[in-house]
Amino acid sequence: MNTLTHGMTSDRYQELRRILEGRREEMAGEVQDKIRLARTEGGQTSTRRVADVTENSGMDIQDDIEFALIQMKAETLTRISAALARLEERTYGYCFECGDEIAKQRLRALPFASRCKGCEEVRENERNRERVLESRSKAVSLFGTPSI
Repeated sequence: MNTLTHGMTSDRYQELRRILEGRREEMAGEVQDKIRLARTEGGQTSTRRVADVTENSGMDIQDDIEFALIQMKAETLTRISAALARLEERTYGYCFECGDEIAKQRLRALPFASRCKGCEEVRENERNRERVLESRSKAVSLFGTPSI
């Protein structure tokens, strides 16, 4: 068994690389398709008759959704590229927080995961707690402090 740095076998390295590159190709294709579609539809919109306000509003919402999807997929591509860089550094597949190996099932589902499930849950709980505290402080500042 050929072992690389950080205890990763060459078989695991090859499997993870294949998963990441496959996901990267899939995402890149989807982003290119969405951009191509947006350009095609954008050209058709300019040649169409002037639509009423409701129709234009619906098209604007659809355009915003399409743009958000493109942004999300592009962000996923960036995360996959970062994961491939970590793979080359032999740090991919290991949690940033605790250093434990990230479960194969998690990496298959979320190949750019940088934390194990437990550490990610802790992080999400902290973020949620921060959001609650932030919304409470905004509510207090909005209504002022209660007088006694």
